[in-house]
Amino acid sequence: MAKNAKSGRSGRPPEAPAPSALDDPEYRRGVVELLGVLAFGELSACERLVADAQMAPDLSSKVEVATMAAAEFDHFEVLRDRLVEMGEDPFAAMEPFEATFGDFHRKTRPADFVEGLVKAYVGDGLAADFYREIAAYLDPVTREIVVDTLSGTGHSEFVVDQVRAAIEADPRVGGRLALWGRRLMGEALRQAQTLVAERDALSAVLVGGIETPGLDLTAISRMFTRITEAHTERMARLGLAA
Repeated sequence: MAKNAKSGRSGRPPEAPAPSALDDPEYRRGVVELLGVLAFGELSACERLVADAQMAPDLSSKVEVATMAAAEFDHFEVLRDRLVEMGEDPFAAMEPFEATFGDFHRKTRPADFVEGLVKAYVGDGLAADFYREIAAYLDPVTREIVVDTLSGTGHSEFVVDQVRAAIEADPRVGGRLALWGRRLMGEALRQAQTLVAERDALSAVLVGGIETPGLDLTAISRMFTRITEAHTERMARLGLAA
């Protein structure tokens, strides 16, 4: 007993670590894919906003957009660090999604500053809605990381005010931006559907089997209905018809 007291040991064998959802190799691959696509999306959003800032009409607007870009990069760092913590190469996890995001941004290149703002507000909002839906099927640690990194850049009021002011100054802008918002919606949904269809491990997370039941076809339909309804509300806030 003296020996145990001196060493601070109870004499009992150490407890085995609690089982984790990440112990399942298939689920782990799905999480790595999800964190990889999110990390690339945040980095891509940062790059896009830096480019959009060059179209800003004044210094104040340029600083606002640059600050949004910095927030996206902060989100990227959280996701990158989580992949490193898991023992994964974050850049290897991100690389498979470069072509998908490149295609999306080529098809949704804004023509001017206000289109860039609508894309940042509506496009990023659509992506956030989609990944939050997926987060419901994740283990608690991964879910918290995903939700936290989709918390927004904190500058939605700036975007809303700028877009509404542009429409007030020239009502014809409203029609053009409404069409632009519909185009963003279509391309974002196409990208989301492509990602799920092409990435087997990511699809497996949605199918279920880890802590929560998965999505059936009816649930998937309801998910996209909720995403569409949130998009309509987002567009209305900008003063645009969805």
